Amino acid sequence: MPEASVHGGPDAQGIPLHDFSTNANACGPCPSALEALRAADPSRYPDPRHTDLRERLAAFHGVDRDRIVIAASASEFIARITAAAAVEGGGIVSVPALAYGDYARAASARGLDVRAATAAVHDAPTACLAWACEPSTPLGQDDPCLTRRIDAWPAARPFVLDRAYAPLRLDRAPDGSLGPDRLARVWQLWSPNKALGLTGVRGAYAIAPCEAPPAFLARVHALAPSWPLGAHAVAMLAAWGDAPAQDWLAGSLAVLARWKRRQQRVCTALGCEVLPSVANFFCARWPATTPLQPALDSLRAQGIKLRDCASFGLTGHVRLGVLPPAGQDALAAVWKS
Repeated sequence: MPEASVHGGPDAQGIPLHDFSTNANACGPCPSALEALRAADPSRYPDPRHTDLRERLAAFHGVDRDRIVIAASASEFIARITAAAAVEGGGIVSVPALAYGDYARAASARGLDVRAATAAVHDAPTACLAWACEPSTPLGQDDPCLTRRIDAWPAARPFVLDRAYAPLRLDRAPDGSLGPDRLARVWQLWSPNKALGLTGVRGAYAIAPCEAPPAFLARVHALAPSWPLGAHAVAMLAAWGDAPAQDWLAGSLAVLARWKRRQQRVCTALGCEVLPSVANFFCARWPATTPLQPALDSLRAQGIKLRDCASFGLTGHVRLGVLPPAGQDALAAVWKS
């Protein structure tokens, strides 16, 4: 049986009482998006071309509708664009040194060679696909090499910027280290369910580069499943760009920033070394005196789940999504007991 993907969230033990293992907006769910879900009509097929939804998303981002590519989820798009790139015949996929595991898994499934982004400029002439994520996962940091990587990348080949956490930046401007000119040169992958606190609803979209090769763009569309979105995903993505959802999101960021500072203090008091982050999550170096896996298992048995960073390539660390103070206090109490 193939090796399973590693993810946070509910598992075989059910739903954790205090789940630090995902990066969903802990202020959610967004009220206006939740109301849109309740009003969705699941008795009918959505428009398979998602015409109205693509218009709304294009208007929200200020781009042409033809640049909007609907996806069943971010993970589905990762697999799809990797498949499209593999057709070009290139054997290398460039990924960040620390990254979400699905980038490499999708490449390996297509027989492609995965290289760390430290070699990206050297690999650019022969690579068929590159990945970046900003803020990054698991660290929640900006990528100091991102502009150099994009500038060295051939325009005819896809460079994908995963923007899952861009709406959840707490410390800096939403565009991160990139300006509009570089953003227009890359594929932007958006999965708003995290920012809306609705990770149980699967649905995402990508914005193609301004000068995406028409044949490649057509291939990405052709590889899509029929009706990639159900009625509830359509409703969520349609609500995403509306003023009520964006106003709620803006207000939630101030709350998350306060909770984050408090949670970092809690982790420091427990003996963890907290790493810097600009997002609604952060990593912490696990105390060397405490075996990691037995401790995580013990915490999980008591309703508290943290994310082991080994699957990202960062051993000896955990990633913690920011939770309300009640969850933080529960973590501290169980740890001390």
